[in-house]
Formats: sequence, structure tokens, C-alpha cells
Amino acid sequence: MSFLSPSSALWSSRLPSVLRIVAAFLFITHGTQKYFGVPTDRPRQPVPVMSLAGLAGAIELTGGPLMLVGLFVQPVAFILSGEMAVAYFRGHAPRNFWPQLNGGEHTVLFCFIFLYMWAAGGGAWSLDALRKKGRTEGSG
Repeated sequence: MSFLSPSSALWSSRLPSVLRIVAAFLFITHGTQKYFGVPTDRPRQPVPVMSLAGLAGAIELTGGPLMLVGLFVQPVAFILSGEMAVAYFRGHAPRNFWPQLNGGEHTVLFCFIFLYMWAAGGGAWSLDALRKKGRTEGSG
């Protein structure tokens, strides 16, 4: 089996981590945009902290970094998936049935990526995997 083969055990154990890291990095920017107004292409005011958008930003700025480093991936992913489901049905679905037409494609993708992470875990490159490895080596 070649190093570049997609069925390589090397990649099948590591790609969940790559997906988690990329998704978390992109997700964090939604929180920074809500709280700090960056990144943006035009000036925007931060959302009020004591609002639904403020709660979403807090979840994104807490859960995003935890997902990025792979710590407590499964419970955090469950919460983030739920946040995205709520965001979709409250913010996007009322506009139109189709995600392509209601601006909710990224919300649906985040929801299902995090749902996958809840089921699959953070992958080989995560602090959770490192903690698990340390527990199994320390008990022997």
C-alpha cells in the first residue's frame, strides 16, 4: 500500500484530525467575528454579550479552540453540532427550504462535521488521543 493511497492506515487514522483542525480554525473565526469584528471586509460592531448571538460567540470561542487542539472532542462536538442545528433552524431555514438559497450551507456542514466528530472522536492528532495513550501506558 502506497503512502499516497487514500485507504492507507496512515491517512485513515489522521484525516479525522485534519478535518477537525481545519473545521475548528474556520469555526473560531465566526466567534472572533461576533465578539471582535474580525475578520471582516467592512467595519462591524461586536454583538451584545448578553444576547443569543453573544451566547453563540461564547460557544464558538470556547468550543473552537478545544476542537482545534482535540481536547474533550466528543462532548464539545455534541454541543457545537447542537449550536449549529439551532442556528440553522432559527436563522436560515425560515428564509428558504434550500441551504444554498438561505445562506445556511456552512451551518449545515459544521453541524454534520461536529456530529461526525462526536461519533468518531478527535483522531490520532488530538490531546484526547495523547491523554488516552498516557493512561494506557501508565496502567501497565
